[in-house]
Amino acid sequence: MPPSFLQRLIAGWLAILLAFQYTAYAHMIDVPAGKKECFFEDLHKQDKASSTMTVTYQVGGGGHLDIDFWLADPEGRLLGKQVKQSTGTLSITAEKNGRFEYCFSNQMSAIADKIVSFNVHGIIYVGEDDVVAPIEREIRLLAHGLAAVKDEQEYIVVREKTHRNTAESTNDRVKWWSVLQAVVLFAVVGWQVYYLKSFFEVKRVI
Repeated sequence: MPPSFLQRLIAGWLAILLAFQYTAYAHMIDVPAGKKECFFEDLHKQDKASSTMTVTYQVGGGGHLDIDFWLADPEGRLLGKQVKQSTGTLSITAEKNGRFEYCFSNQMSAIADKIVSFNVHGIIYVGEDDVVAPIEREIRLLAHGLAAVKDEQEYIVVREKTHRNTAESTNDRVKWWSVLQAVVLFAVVGWQVYYLKSFFEVKRVI
């Protein structure tokens, strides 16, 4: 029997609440040149809701807009690494309980600081063998969809900020280049007038 309109409405509101519960937390950090910033998340393999984690990130400013990223398990074993990327996503499923570490490294840069925006959220698991009510399955799928939409919106905001900063920087460079050209032009004109004037000066011999 298909769910009624009221059930779908309730499912929609519950999905919104679940999205705020499961979709974690948007952060924006500054990673100084030659440094790294590390964070931790506790995962539990027995609980499907807290045994998976996805990290998405975007470099919003600094240098060539690139960063090194890696994620390690509680024993320090590397689970994934991305080198000199401007944006990326990494998902893992915990095979053991403990504290998982993920780091953003700007150690490749000696001058430029980097601005990084990132989200950490759990993947809402809907297994084929799980016995769940249809409305609960729909709630989970809607919550997962809302989490994906939220991540995409935050990505668009960061990209827009990056493009705006690039455009403003380009405008400033064009402005100062035009000022420099004007100064050089007036200097050349002044020198030419002075040089030509010297030809018409009458030199008296005493």
